Amino acid sequence: MLLHIIARGKIARSPEEALLDRYARRITWPFRHTELPDTGGKVPPPSQTPVREVLLDERGKALSSEEFAALLGRWRDEGVRECRFLIGAADGHGDEARAKADLLLCFGQMTWPHLMARAMLAEQLWRATSILAGHPYHRAG
Repeated sequence: MLLHIIARGKIARSPEEALLDRYARRITWPFRHTELPDTGGKVPPPSQTPVREVLLDERGKALSSEEFAALLGRWRDEGVRECRFLIGAADGHGDEARAKADLLLCFGQMTWPHLMARAMLAEQLWRATSILAGHPYHRAG
């Protein structure tokens, strides 16, 4: 299953870009990262179907790493070919996008900078795929 982060804004050369790259290189599943301008630009159509869309959103559900891994594993086992993770601009996502999403996901109640959210998502994708592979990276307490 393709894991595809689609984010508004440019990450450019930054510590957050280095973190994103660090975790993206570790993910053994197919992975893609697409950047869009802060405003305008169209979200690319899915490259594969069936597809699931996850919006990072402050109103979303907070999942544990194990729950997140289980969800990705279930979607993979159901034949989902692409899982898209959309990170909006400063104002987030519109009501229409939220209504169409398969999941609204948040990283807790705090507000995170978009560049940090992108790096944190890449780490959680690495962690989830590691959990599913039985890799010792994730140490549950």
